[in-house]
Amino acid sequence: MQPPFQMDDLNLKTAIASARPQLVEFLGHRPDWLLTTSQRFLPGVTLSGLDGITDHKEKVSVLLDLLEKAGPATWKQFVQYLCMECDLPLDLEILLMSCAGEGNLSQKQEARAGLSEWTRVPRGFDRRRHCTSSMSDKDAKQQRLDSAERYRHLLINSVRQRYGSRRAAGPAAQGQMQPPTFNQAFVNLVIRQSKASRLKERTDKPREDVALTPEPEECVDTAVKVSDLFDSVVRSGTTKVIFLFGKPGTGKTMLMHRICQKWAEGVLHQFLLTFLFEFRQLNLLKRKLTLKELLFDLFLQPEDSPDTVFQHLLENAQHTLIIFDGLDEFAGNMDVSSSSKRFPAPPSPMSISELFADLCHGTLLPGCTVLVTSRPKRLPDFLLNTVDLLAEIWGFDHEKVEEYVSHYFHQHSFKEQAIAHLKNNTKLLSMCLIPALCYVVCICLEYLLLKHQTSVELPQTMTQFYIKMLLIFINKQQGEHAGSEETQLNCNKKAILGLCDLALKGLEDKKLVFYVGDIPEHVEEFASLHGLLTVFEVKTSGSLPEAGYSFVHLSLQEFFAALCLMVSKRVDKNYLKKKFSLKSKWTLKNEAKTEFMESFHIFLSGLSSKECRTFLMLLAEQDEAWVQDKQDAILQSLKRLATTHLTGPKVIELCHCTFETQDPEVAQHIGSLLNFKYEFKNFRLTPLDMSALVFVINSGQDLTHLDFAGCPMDVDCLEVLASCKNVVHLSFRSRRCDDDFAAALSRSLRKMGSLKKLELTGGIVTAKGLSNLVQASSHCLQLEEINLQDNRIRDLEVKRVMDVFSRMEKLKKIDLSYNNLSLNVVLILAKEVVACQNATELHVRKDTVIIYFSGQSGKVPRSLDLKGEENKEHVTQTRHMKLCLQGRSLCPQHVQEIVAILQSCPHLSEVDLSGNKLGDEGCSWLLRYLPWISVSKQLDLSQNHLSVDGICSLLESVNTCRKIKEVEVSLWHKTAILRFTGDRESASPHPRGDPVFSTGDQADEEENQTPAASKRIRLTDSHFQVSDLEKLCAVLKECSNISELDLSNTALGDNGLWQLFQFLPSLKMLRSLKLNDNQISLNSVFSLAHSLSTLKHIKTMNLSLGHTQVVHITFWERIRVRSTSRSRRSFLAHPKPVANGQCFRLRDCAMGPEDVTRLCQSLAECTQLTEIELSGNSLSDQCIVRLLTFLPYLCRLTLLSIRNNNFSPCCTVLLVNSINLCERITKVEVRSSENAFLHFGTSMESKETSCRLIDCAIGQEQIDELCRVLEQHGWLAEVDLSRNHLGDEGLRCLLDHLHQAPITCSLNLSHNRISQDGVLDLINAFSTSGNTTEVQVSLCSKATLIIKLTSGDDPRKILRLAECNFQPEHLEKLCSVLEKCSSLTEYVSSKNNVTVQTAKTLLHSLKKSLGSLKISIEEPWVCKESVTSLLELAVQACGNITEITIHKDKGLFQLCMGFPPCLEKVESVVSRLKLYEPEVKRACFCQRVREKCAQLQELRWSHVELHGDEAEMLVSILLPLPELKKFGLTSSSIMPTGIDYLITGLQKCQAIEELNLGHMRLSDVTIPKLVLGLCEMPSLKRLLLNHNSIGDDGCSRLAEALRKMHYLEEINLSHNKIGDPGLINIAAVLMEMPNLKRINLSGNSPSPVGGEKLMDALACCKHIEELLLSRNVFGDKTAVKLALCLPHMSDLKILHLQNNNIGPTGGTELARALVGCRLLEEMSLSENCLGEGGIHALSEGLPCFEHLRKIDLKLCGITDDASKSLSHSFRQCPSMEEIILSWNTLGDRGARELASALPRMEKLKMLDLEKNLIGACGATKLAEELAKCPKIQFIRLWNNPVPKGLAENLTSQDSRLRFSFYE
Repeated sequence: MQPPFQMDDLNLKTAIASARPQLVEFLGHRPDWLLTTSQRFLPGVTLSGLDGITDHKEKVSVLLDLLEKAGPATWKQFVQYLCMECDLPLDLEILLMSCAGEGNLSQKQEARAGLSEWTRVPRGFDRRRHCTSSMSDKDAKQQRLDSAERYRHLLINSVRQRYGSRRAAGPAAQGQMQPPTFNQAFVNLVIRQSKASRLKERTDKPREDVALTPEPEECVDTAVKVSDLFDSVVRSGTTKVIFLFGKPGTGKTMLMHRICQKWAEGVLHQFLLTFLFEFRQLNLLKRKLTLKELLFDLFLQPEDSPDTVFQHLLENAQHTLIIFDGLDEFAGNMDVSSSSKRFPAPPSPMSISELFADLCHGTLLPGCTVLVTSRPKRLPDFLLNTVDLLAEIWGFDHEKVEEYVSHYFHQHSFKEQAIAHLKNNTKLLSMCLIPALCYVVCICLEYLLLKHQTSVELPQTMTQFYIKMLLIFINKQQGEHAGSEETQLNCNKKAILGLCDLALKGLEDKKLVFYVGDIPEHVEEFASLHGLLTVFEVKTSGSLPEAGYSFVHLSLQEFFAALCLMVSKRVDKNYLKKKFSLKSKWTLKNEAKTEFMESFHIFLSGLSSKECRTFLMLLAEQDEAWVQDKQDAILQSLKRLATTHLTGPKVIELCHCTFETQDPEVAQHIGSLLNFKYEFKNFRLTPLDMSALVFVINSGQDLTHLDFAGCPMDVDCLEVLASCKNVVHLSFRSRRCDDDFAAALSRSLRKMGSLKKLELTGGIVTAKGLSNLVQASSHCLQLEEINLQDNRIRDLEVKRVMDVFSRMEKLKKIDLSYNNLSLNVVLILAKEVVACQNATELHVRKDTVIIYFSGQSGKVPRSLDLKGEENKEHVTQTRHMKLCLQGRSLCPQHVQEIVAILQSCPHLSEVDLSGNKLGDEGCSWLLRYLPWISVSKQLDLSQNHLSVDGICSLLESVNTCRKIKEVEVSLWHKTAILRFTGDRESASPHPRGDPVFSTGDQADEEENQTPAASKRIRLTDSHFQVSDLEKLCAVLKECSNISELDLSNTALGDNGLWQLFQFLPSLKMLRSLKLNDNQISLNSVFSLAHSLSTLKHIKTMNLSLGHTQVVHITFWERIRVRSTSRSRRSFLAHPKPVANGQCFRLRDCAMGPEDVTRLCQSLAECTQLTEIELSGNSLSDQCIVRLLTFLPYLCRLTLLSIRNNNFSPCCTVLLVNSINLCERITKVEVRSSENAFLHFGTSMESKETSCRLIDCAIGQEQIDELCRVLEQHGWLAEVDLSRNHLGDEGLRCLLDHLHQAPITCSLNLSHNRISQDGVLDLINAFSTSGNTTEVQVSLCSKATLIIKLTSGDDPRKILRLAECNFQPEHLEKLCSVLEKCSSLTEYVSSKNNVTVQTAKTLLHSLKKSLGSLKISIEEPWVCKESVTSLLELAVQACGNITEITIHKDKGLFQLCMGFPPCLEKVESVVSRLKLYEPEVKRACFCQRVREKCAQLQELRWSHVELHGDEAEMLVSILLPLPELKKFGLTSSSIMPTGIDYLITGLQKCQAIEELNLGHMRLSDVTIPKLVLGLCEMPSLKRLLLNHNSIGDDGCSRLAEALRKMHYLEEINLSHNKIGDPGLINIAAVLMEMPNLKRINLSGNSPSPVGGEKLMDALACCKHIEELLLSRNVFGDKTAVKLALCLPHMSDLKILHLQNNNIGPTGGTELARALVGCRLLEEMSLSENCLGEGGIHALSEGLPCFEHLRKIDLKLCGITDDASKSLSHSFRQCPSMEEIILSWNTLGDRGARELASALPRMEKLKMLDLEKNLIGACGATKLAEELAKCPKIQFIRLWNNPVPKGLAENLTSQDSRLRFSFYE
């Protein structure tokens, strides 16, 4: 309890001290007057001794000391006399008067009377007044001071009456409940001061989760006392604004009253006047008013001279305190523009908002102090910019709660019991931290303890406490006569309901103060009697005040308003849901609050609990169902809110609501929905908030991540958090987290058994806090990660910390980054970490310090002396340790310590010492010990100030340390990395000794035992000088084990290149040499080309002199053969057989004819050269001629590529002429006039030469020359001139040449601008030519034109025309031309504008003397014509119809006719039929159909609608035809008779061999009738019933018929509804069908059980050729069963098992078993997760399939690792035409492997790689290899991460690369 404030001696001394400097300065000019005056006030003191003091200020100071020592009474009399006699500065005068009289006017008057005899002024006293000053001025001043003083005294008395401790304790007052604010002794609140400057930054942050608390980066908030609030504001003569905010119930209003009370008692002496305004009362003002009216009319009117008092107030504004309480309760718009920038204007009336704004800005009453309180809401903009002090009222802490409770129960004997009860209940204690709730809890606890001394059960929620408080208030008034709660409620129900209506109407109308007329009398009487309403004076003007009423607390009004909604019959569920919402922390900018409902939703939630149901039923007089219905509406709203996007504060609000419901099911549901939303930023959390949060989290079943960033919270929150059992990840980020916070957190951690990750970052935790956390962590063995980043842990006990961490078996990571750890601590830490058995990595990079652990047991393996069997049982996993000490300024003197650390750990995998200062000396010393340090992967010495000498030391280590496999060095990039083989056994057994070197004999013996491993050296970007090159070459020459050497960008030049090639032959193991960007010239290119002939083991040479120079040479691996010599046992290197060939690539090197000649001369000497690629070399036509003349001398050349070189049409013809220069050329290909490829074969092999000149701008002018070239050679097997400029004239010219050439050739003239006239010319030539067998033309976007010629006797003559857009004149000419073509065998017309009439003409015209003719017409009118009309069209054809096909979905009408030797009889019959009358036309037509179709063998109709007559014709005429062998009716309907009529007709088809009824919606009901028909088809070979609805019953019936079909070869029951029973019936039949070859059961619904039965049956089907079982989800067991059957299916050619849920086990067994199916041609295992094992087994078996044409492995999880074995196997499949690997995870590595296999797959046509991970490198490699594969038609690469620009470039080079989905 705070002691009472009063004006004691201490306060007087303080006042004197503050006024003394100014007083000494003033009296220093009047020492004589002061001396004379002092003699009168100090009669007993001798002052003669002061004459010796000459300094006036010193003399004044001595006299003032004497006056002060004389006592307070003497001093006060002196001060009062001084103020009346002297014209003091006003501020000094007020200060002196304040400390002297404290408003006691009578004392002043007495002092004046006592000093009346001193009214004469002593001689010599200078008053600094005007000489004409009269006594009237002094009287006026005195009168003004007296008026102000009287008003001040009046104000003090008024404040004492309003807010003083005046509560009567007599018998009459004891029975009446007082408001909860002041019926108890005041207990100081916890107040935290923050930086007000941060408020100015919040104007740009209108987020809901931003409260009025400081940002995390600020310093820790400072605890302040009430008395310090005003002293902390620096007084500069301007207005001071103090802003206090706090959550509801934290005591803001109570504190303001307390401040007013203490001012009245004289404590706040700096303020002469204090005014308190409550915004809830200011809401009542409807008019504007002046500042004077605000202060006097609304607060206190002076008794006299108001103008004088107001003027005095203006002059003394700096001593005025104005308090505005409850800014959040203001109903008006506070965002108004202030007049601060305007000049002062005469006082004029303003609104409250304007008055408040101008006071804060200092426009009104400048210099005053403004104190504002509010709940945490958005501040008005003007207030954001003017606040000088910002503080938050937190309420109580645990000590304050205990103090308050002690005061409350001080008269009760059970005080200690009450305190103990609260301490033992964490939830109650959290509630009591809010003073208002603490009061309510105490009321309830007191009541229960008085009634039940032994057992006390308090309510659980705030709502229940308020209900209990209401009942207690009623009960106390009833006293001993009080009945049950039900009786009390019934007696007071009307008043309570009236109070509820009043509360709700007030909130809805934004009304917090009520007048007498607003409240019914019985309600006012009830509420006042029970302390629920408080009464006070309300002033709205200068008139008499009125009585105002308000609820004692806003939360109480919200409680009754919520209660009103729950019990009112006028409120339905929809209105209730509308009123229920979570409150935001901010209102929208420039928008006033619409309602005062801070806790309203919480009370609504609390009232929805089951515990409140009885209370609501009694109050509402309704049954339980009615109440529960309303409660459920609230609960459903809560659940719905949990699914929305919620900010941190709203999540807390939702948790409070959930806690209030006390419903475990609701809490569990909401907890599961909020599991990913627990992220809280920049707002304060109270223990009560934490209790609600913990309740929700604990109610859920999921583990949770809690993240608190910049959230102020005291340690009590951590105590509550300790009970949270479902937290797996806990994170705190705030500068408020200090050692005390860490200590409190440590106590909580031990109880959080699910916690795996702890983050405490951005705080000010020191080593002390870390010690507490480490100690606590030792009890949290489940922890996996601890993050302590960005704290102040500078020094730590490393050994103790690591000892604790080593025992935490599940620990994976400790982060100590940004803690300013010293280098010494880091080295000690490194030593301890490498010694820790479960540590796997120490990562130190400048300020980053992270330790990683294995997360497994750190137990040391058992001793080696155990028995062998026991050792086998306890094998531990090999440990791998990474050590990174990067950027820590390590220098040579640290090397010894580093070496000791490295040698102490035999399990190092990586060591990173980059970014230090080791230099040449330190690195050389470290490298000396390298053979005795065990590092399995790499050592990084980058950025250590290395010179050339240091680099030489690194290179020399390649020879001294056998473990090194790679050295990577760059002076420019400052990199230096050593990589190792990973062979730990090669380390020396002397870990700490000096280097030990073996003798020469020992070295020879070791070398003989194992050959030295190959090494890689990458020495790049270093720009060496000439002298440096000599050193480097000397070192490199000794590195004989180098396999890869990269000296790119080292400024070698031509001279350095020459030096390097001098010792190149000595590098026997060299496989790759890179010399990029070394400033070489064209002369070096010629020298390098010549080296191909001198260095036979060169494999490829890639050169480029472009912007980036490239020199990359690869070598063939050489065989190591052991010498037979005994004297010297060593390994000799010999090259492999040179038949592998060499490849030379030259790019971006401009050459003239002479350069080409010189280059070719060098290349001609290379007898093993197989491939030449020249790209971007700007070769002219003359250069091309020179190049082509050398082709005969390149005897082993297989491919010449000339890329990115512009070829003219004439140059293209020159390239074609190369076939006459070199007989080995098999193919000439030129694309886009830029890329040319010449393919070569051996001179001995028989070959078919082809020529492709695509998009080369060849026109009519070049045709003659091209034809002469081709005729000279003899026309080729294939000529592709697509995408050129031939036109109609070029086509005619070409046809003239072809007419004279008896050749076999395929000619492609697509995309050559051919018109309809050109097409007709072609058809005319086709009809008259004897060697043209097929013409295919399309004039649509595809623009296809293909001519096939043959020199042999080929009876075929086929004409295909599509989308030629023929006009009538064209069609007429076409008919006349075709009429003369008697040898035509097939005519196909698709969408050529052929009408029905034209079709009749064609059918009647097309005939031949003998043989068959097939006519196909595809036009839109086919879809519209009836079947009868199409049959009428069919009988117009000449010849006997053998096939009728109608596909209306495609618009296709197709006939096949046979022409016997004599056709006249048939034609005469047709002619006679035309004479019949209409009445007999139907009969005649049927007869005509019967005669024309007498030889009909095939009838296929699709998507047709057969009406009555048509169905009858089909059943009665067509189906009974004796020659009918194949009948298909799919996706059709028979109207109105239905499918039964058709099946009846099928019973007449006794000769049928193929029956297709797919897509006919056949069901189990139809199958029995179909079976009757099938039984009449003894010759049936193919039965297709796919895509129907046949189920198990249908299969059972079908199986009966299948038993009798001994000739059946194919069954198709795919995509039906067959389950296990049906499949088992089918399986039973299969064993009795010896001739079965094809089975399709895809897309049904069996289980693995049915699948296994099927596989058992298939074992008996030894002649199966096609097995299609896709999309049946059989699983691994069925796959294993099938694997057992496959060896018996030696004839199997097609196997489809797509999407059968086959895993690695089944896939592996299948792949192994397929080896027995040697005839396999097509295989689909797509959409099965085969696993690495399955893919590997399949790869091993693929070489066995010599006939395999297609393999589908889509969506099989194929990775780059599997690509190598697959690619190797694909090469060995000689018949492979199509490979599908789409929708896998192949990357660039996999693409490169596949690309390398493409040239070996000679028959491959299509490779599908869609939807993989292939990037630029992989796509480029595929493009390069595709150029070598002329027979590949396309490679699909859609939806791979290939850059768009690169994709377009590659497509332009080769259109066979398809990057688009629609290509």
